[in-house]
Amino acid sequence: MIAILCGLGSALAWTAATMCSSLSTREIGAAPVVAWVMVVGLVVCIPLAAASGIPRGLGGEPGLWLALSAGGNVCGLLSVYAALRVGQVALVAPLISTEGAIAALIAIAAGESVAPAATGAITVIAFGVALSSLPTSVATTPDPGRGRAPLLALIGASFFGVSLYATARAGGDLPWPWVVLAGRLVGTVAVAFPLACQGRLPLPRKVLPLVVASGLCEVLGFFAFISGSRHAIAVTAVVASQFASFTVIAGYVLFRERLARVQLTGVAIVVVGVTLLSALSG
Repeated sequence: MIAILCGLGSALAWTAATMCSSLSTREIGAAPVVAWVMVVGLVVCIPLAAASGIPRGLGGEPGLWLALSAGGNVCGLLSVYAALRVGQVALVAPLISTEGAIAALIAIAAGESVAPAATGAITVIAFGVALSSLPTSVATTPDPGRGRAPLLALIGASFFGVSLYATARAGGDLPWPWVVLAGRLVGTVAVAFPLACQGRLPLPRKVLPLVVASGLCEVLGFFAFISGSRHAIAVTAVVASQFASFTVIAGYVLFRERLARVQLTGVAIVVVGVTLLSALSG
């Protein structure tokens, strides 16, 4: 039950981060938003990591998982932004939402014990997430980059899936502020610093609260994910991927985007899957 609740917390936090980022991206572009989100997260995590002290296992196996977590996150971002440059968001986003299922498969392959009934419930949730994230329309204009976009999106989802699993493994031995700090540090160095050097890091006053909220929600989401993954990585990863379903609902409420019948079906399937998983875990 803790894994499910923490997974839901992660999904809600990452939904809020996604909605804030989508609004700010329209003002200053995607790359600067990611940069500022990383900087905000870094500012939040540094004092928390300092307060927890330097962990003993930082240079051992947990440190390797930490490096894989941070590196996978950055590589995933690079792949996803490459996909968004050549393809439509409606085509890329559903593929990225498979990151939770990928992390769950890695956990199961690595030997995590999951009951057959729970595995079925996880599969139902993943299927519902995929349906709820499907685009409501298909572009009719030719797009030369459309063939590459799905491949790049799947590569990004794979990196994110590996990063989620590595984050869970590192979070099992290291304090959560250090685990989250690693990704923010790499993102700041790899994304924010180059943009700042090129003078391409604007921050209008109306965007400031959005990127701050997004950065804080990203940190909260990872905190919840790490907490839940200490009980069950596969369950937490798949439930956390519900941010795709929640984003669809949030888009309808905030932006009056219409929900297609297939998306409504996906949301209903997710609710059923979570209910089954909760009953099995109780």
